[in-house]
Amino acid sequence: MENTQNRFDELNAIVNNHPEQAVETAKTMKAEDIAAGLNNASREELEKFFATFPKEFLTKVFFLLEDVVKNNVVHSISKEDAVYYLSTLAADDLVKVLDEMPVRNARNFLECMPLKLQRVAEKLMGYPHDTVGRIMSPDYLTFKTDDIVGNAQDLIREKLIKDESRDPRYIYIVDDEFRLNGYIPVNTVMVSDASRTVGSLLNSNNTNSVQALDPQEKAARHLQYLRVVELPVVDSGNHIVGILTADDAMEAIRESVTDDMFDKAGLLDWTHKETDRSHKLLHGSFFHVIGVRVPFLLFTLAGGMLAGAVIGAFEDILDAIAATAMFIPVIMDMGGNVGTQSSTIFTRGMVLGQIDLKRFFKQWLRETVHGFGMGCILGALGGFIAAIWQGMPELGWAVGISLALTITIGVSLGFMVPFVLIKMGFDQAAGADPIITTIKDMSGLVIYFTSVALLMPHIIEMAG
Repeated sequence: MENTQNRFDELNAIVNNHPEQAVETAKTMKAEDIAAGLNNASREELEKFFATFPKEFLTKVFFLLEDVVKNNVVHSISKEDAVYYLSTLAADDLVKVLDEMPVRNARNFLECMPLKLQRVAEKLMGYPHDTVGRIMSPDYLTFKTDDIVGNAQDLIREKLIKDESRDPRYIYIVDDEFRLNGYIPVNTVMVSDASRTVGSLLNSNNTNSVQALDPQEKAARHLQYLRVVELPVVDSGNHIVGILTADDAMEAIRESVTDDMFDKAGLLDWTHKETDRSHKLLHGSFFHVIGVRVPFLLFTLAGGMLAGAVIGAFEDILDAIAATAMFIPVIMDMGGNVGTQSSTIFTRGMVLGQIDLKRFFKQWLRETVHGFGMGCILGALGGFIAAIWQGMPELGWAVGISLALTITIGVSLGFMVPFVLIKMGFDQAAGADPIITTIKDMSGLVIYFTSVALLMPHIIEMAG
């Protein structure tokens, strides 16, 4: 990987200093390596790179770029060149790039596409965002059950010669109304007797499919579970309308997990135009990064101020028993850590389909009981250490009780807060950690100082 990056850096230097030598140097590199380097390039570098090389050479490189980088290229070069590169994409790949753009820009580019590509892309864009129909490939082979295997073999060979970028993995068998009957691996077709009918090759096991309106992540998980490279996509009448490939399925899962991670961390994308949020955070404008990162940090700041106010309210206890201050970080950190663990477990369970929202309260109660058990164990250990360390059994009890209750609250909040956010219509776990931390810190401090006040009143009175 490092060697690949070094070679691209050398090529980029040649583009900048000796552009006349760049084409010959680039011919010694793989298109995949050039694309990998360009995925981390600035818009200025992309503009210069695409101005240096002939369009025919860069066509495969453009195809291999990440969707967000394709979008950056399109807006870094002339519209004529942009239309050329976009028109070389398959309809589903074109839609992914257009989805990165404002609607008006996407429409302008779409109207410049060849008519056939335009119509197919418009069909895909007619499906709602986050559904399978939006990412399915319209590139597939269908045959009737009584078609001859020999004819299918000829069409498969023709397809392989005509389009090297996508090898067909299956042929799809339909009835006269284009309803799906099943599918057959291309390898099976190619080695079968040419005089047979394709219907005779059908295996009753090959009947799985996904709906065009299914959520992308759900369909992707189904494909992953079946361990297949693609699945037919059907409409409500079981008519085949496309195929979901493993590459597109894994990309849908990656984006979903990435979005969940960023939402959980409180990184908000208000535009909903950027699917590759990681790339935008690394290469986007200053104002975009600030807009994404600051909102929940403001909530955290307010929470920290409130926690400080709680500590200020118990200033007399801190003055009377200085040792109490030593255990504030322990109580706050332990509650925060278990809260983060629980919210992570909840988010991962949602992503994998293991959380049933209809049975949420049973699962929440189970997690809370586990939290109470962990709280008792860690509270007993922490309280024992505090008592021995400071020579104050009462302080040990206060620390132990506070740890037990704070850990229980943290675990409970870790499951409850993401659930409440979902019910309120937000992305799951959006900003859960800042909310959990704020509530947990204030409640933990109140429990701790209240426990000290109740268990050590005589020491506080003597100091006063």
